[in-house]
Amino acid sequence: MLGTTYKESGINIQAGDETVEKIKALAKSTFNKNVLSGIGHFGAFYKIDLKKWKNPVLVSSVDGVGTKLKIAIAMNRHDTIGQDLVNHCVNDIAVCGAEPQYFMDYLAFGKLVPSKAEQIIKGFSIACKENNVALIGGETAEMPGLYDENEYDISGTIVGITEHGKIIDGRGVKKGDVLIGFTSTGLHTNGFSLARKILFEKFSVNDKPKLLDTTLGEELLKIHKSYLRLIRKLKEKISVKAFSHITGGGIVGNTKRVVPKNLKLKIDWNTWDVLPIFKFIQETGNVTDKEMREVFNMGIGLVAIVNKNDVDKTLAISEKINEKGIVIGEVIE
Repeated sequence: MLGTTYKESGINIQAGDETVEKIKALAKSTFNKNVLSGIGHFGAFYKIDLKKWKNPVLVSSVDGVGTKLKIAIAMNRHDTIGQDLVNHCVNDIAVCGAEPQYFMDYLAFGKLVPSKAEQIIKGFSIACKENNVALIGGETAEMPGLYDENEYDISGTIVGITEHGKIIDGRGVKKGDVLIGFTSTGLHTNGFSLARKILFEKFSVNDKPKLLDTTLGEELLKIHKSYLRLIRKLKEKISVKAFSHITGGGIVGNTKRVVPKNLKLKIDWNTWDVLPIFKFIQETGNVTDKEMREVFNMGIGLVAIVNKNDVDKTLAISEKINEKGIVIGEVIE
């Protein structure tokens, strides 16, 4: 009589090996001259070009995409969620003044399906190439008993570099500085627990409500936007006081993190058109304005704080690269 096998417990080593083979080409397509290792080693190696940096500081961030995964699973569409994660992580360090260098991922499955993992990592590779970031390694785990068979979770770590003297942290923000907002594509990767609670009591992912021009599932899966190119352009031309990536906590909750404690924000909530998806959520769930503004980005995914004399220049620079900038408020005592 043969003993109990690892596969019988829910772990398929062969599926793991197959997944590694499927993703090698995707990961290598993001490599640059600084990557010194391939997929499969115990660690990943990345060389810093010290000729390019005088006084380099490493900047890192780790994040996930929350319950947006539930939408991807319900839609059986897994090629965009990886782009969400990379772009989210890139934005988090770009607003600090960092240039992203490499990205690493963690995937955990109830049951590892190599084709599904390949689609997720395809998303990673697309966004990594768009942001000029190397996907140098990661971990894939199979955990039956912790996740249902069709469920999975993902997280990612980004590492970037900035010059010590060019860190953007809001220290120079003063009374009278102006807040310029830049549009989001939708929920990005935050607020999905509330959105799902409200929407899926009445609708399915395949429904197409009147307020939306796509199905509900397609709307909710719109990719979290990368603001790296915009941030780079603005840094080149203007002394930006601070950037704020609008994630969980909304515009005020995130932007106050880069404003000195003796100052506060004055937001004019009527200066931009709220995206239809937010109107739909609010109307369906009878949600107060206060709650909406604390949970969602409300259509503004990035805020730049600049001197009032730099406002016109900021708007002109953003317009040249097809980014819509909107004056949404100011810094006050």
